[in-house]
Amino acid sequence: MKKVFLTLVLGVFATSAFAQEITTPQTSANVGSTPIKQGNWLVGGSIGSLGYSFEGENFNINLNPQAGYFVSDGIAVGLTTGFGLQTVKGGDNIYQYKLMPFARYYFPEGASSTGRFFGQGEVGITGAKSGGVSDTSFGFGVNAGYAHFVSRNVALEGMVGYNYSKSNLANAQAQNGLGLAVGFQIYLGHN
Repeated sequence: MKKVFLTLVLGVFATSAFAQEITTPQTSANVGSTPIKQGNWLVGGSIGSLGYSFEGENFNINLNPQAGYFVSDGIAVGLTTGFGLQTVKGGDNIYQYKLMPFARYYFPEGASSTGRFFGQGEVGITGAKSGGVSDTSFGFGVNAGYAHFVSRNVALEGMVGYNYSKSNLANAQAQNGLGLAVGFQIYLGHN
């Protein structure tokens, strides 16, 4: 009797284990143009210039939080801030910062229900500090990217572009040139 009961209980547990539905995480959402409508906000950030130089034995990372407001459908204006660190073996670390207003345009061409291409331009001040010496200067950036919506209000982004800073600190010249950044944005507002 015990063997029959034990077999019956194991059979019920095995059947219920296989009967449960397996769900996978959501990787995209059909949002159309809802998140980029006039009156919505975007808040998020990116990480860029992450890397390690084996020759110079230094590490570099830049964090770029930003917030913006959609002044019309597909056009957002806002503010990007940036904080960076470059470690230098045998020398002083370099701390970088930026404060730049930006404008972002989402292209209707190539748009899908789950993603949008965009262009972003920014102009403002950049700076660097190393070993008690600091320098603040003019800077700008021109970038292109793609926002892939993983939910109705969250998009993962990749961005590539040219960034310029007129900093006089020798090691801060790494801020100039082509760059790649990945990040996310949260779209807030009436949906």
